[in-house]
Amino acid sequence: MAKLSSPSLLLPLLAALGGVALIPATASAAGGSYYRAELTSPPKAAKFVARDIIWSCEGLNCGAGRGTSRPLLICTGLAREAGEVKSFTANGKAFEADELARCNKVK
Repeated sequence: MAKLSSPSLLLPLLAALGGVALIPATASAAGGSYYRAELTSPPKAAKFVARDIIWSCEGLNCGAGRGTSRPLLICTGLAREAGEVKSFTANGKAFEADELARCNKVK
């Protein structure tokens, strides 16, 4: 009988548990969000994916968990998917007017 501490048994278990931690969680627009945004108009759907990040919106206010790209790229992905962004905050730091202008300059 194999021991539970055997690497051949633990590695698949650890990989499975680690894989769960890598799946992005949906952050509510009200709290727990790394990114927060206010849109100028409501998005088509309350939950959607933009630049590999799951966004959750309540009215004009949206939130999302942390991504791997720079905040400006996250913002442009949001603007491309949901429309013009009125305000954007990453980890508590709000974008300045020039950063918002660059965010909303999507094609």
